[in-house]
Amino acid sequence: MTVTRFAPSPTGYLHIGNLRTALFNFLIARKAGGQFILRLDDTDPERSKPEYAEAIQEDLRWLGLTWDRLERQSSRLDRYEAAADELRAMGRLYECFETPTELELKRKKQLNMGKPPVYDRAALALSEAEKERLRAERGPGHWRFRLDHERIEWEDGILGHLSIDAASVSDPVLIRGDGQFLYTLASVCDDIDYGITDVVRGSDHVTNTATQIQIIRALGGEVPRFAHHSLLTGPQGEALSKRLGTLALRDLRARGIEPMALLSLLARLGSSDPVELRHSVDELAEGFELSHFGSAPTKFDPDDLVPLTARLLQSLPFEAVAEDIRAIGVPDGLARQFWETVRGNIETRADMAGWWKLFSEGAEPLIAEEDREFVEQALALLPPHPYTPETWGEWTAAVKRATGRKGKALFMPLRKAVTGRERGPEMADVMPLLQKPVAA
Repeated sequence: MTVTRFAPSPTGYLHIGNLRTALFNFLIARKAGGQFILRLDDTDPERSKPEYAEAIQEDLRWLGLTWDRLERQSSRLDRYEAAADELRAMGRLYECFETPTELELKRKKQLNMGKPPVYDRAALALSEAEKERLRAERGPGHWRFRLDHERIEWEDGILGHLSIDAASVSDPVLIRGDGQFLYTLASVCDDIDYGITDVVRGSDHVTNTATQIQIIRALGGEVPRFAHHSLLTGPQGEALSKRLGTLALRDLRARGIEPMALLSLLARLGSSDPVELRHSVDELAEGFELSHFGSAPTKFDPDDLVPLTARLLQSLPFEAVAEDIRAIGVPDGLARQFWETVRGNIETRADMAGWWKLFSEGAEPLIAEEDREFVEQALALLPPHPYTPETWGEWTAAVKRATGRKGKALFMPLRKAVTGRERGPEMADVMPLLQKPVAA
């Protein structure tokens, strides 16, 4: 069975880059009838916060990306310790004592010599007495996984055949000096234990994947299928910042962006398939093909979500928005008529409240000085309230006969006087919804 996972750290709110990874893994599992696991990587007790863990789940529920299992790394520390002991017994995990300053000096020296800045494995030459002395002076060391210096190869689901020389990569740190297990070891243990078959993540993880493949094999696990999607950039190719408010999912939600507008865009952006508006995640999963995505950085413009949201809303049946319409105070007897009238003139659900306020309370007239006398004359000819679907046609015909105006010069000043807006629904549909007489 296909099993995928999304593994955010609860150290902040989800952003667009997180969502792309979550969506790809979700769609792969959904299309195959498999399992999608939400795993909270919360091994950092200082930065991981319960409120962020809850916010992550809230955002995914809003989007309809439901998970089959919820796992927390903080509950599996014993498992990671056992794996570390296993690697130590194999001679694959060794203790190092260099400070960050010392490591940076080594790095600079190697670069100056024209060599790759790879850890030199000096700690492997330390005697037990030297290690005891360093522990006494500096405290416990950090632990690195000793890579086999060979080529690590795999068929990437997006990037194709990849090959990395392990000798060009530093032995990764798996455990910090304070005992905290880092992502690389914890993730490998989880992927093995949960039977993860497919891992999709950003292309910035390619080197991590190479090292994790060796760790998985050392621990006797089955290597999953890996795929690395391109990274998102801004509309001008600039780097995206996860702290940029307009790209946080909760901020997009507050702006009224519809979940399926967002998912429809991200499920195709960067692929050879056109962006097509879909109304459910099942529809998205049916046409999702990981192999259709490319390696080039993918431009994302949040403004593209506005017209997609408008198109999505305008396509919805009344039943899909009935609760929203009731919530703004539209009487049940007018609710369907209200929706059919305004649906083509809203960008977000919040826009409906503005239209109902106009219909129920009236609008501040928008009258140009040169039209003031004309509007006064026209309002005197307006049929009595309540208005009907025929009111607009009868009124404008009477005004045309009385003033000689026609076309835009006739209709636009009257629209602006009645609605306070230059554009909107057909006035024949607006007039019957006006709950009060238009003030003369």
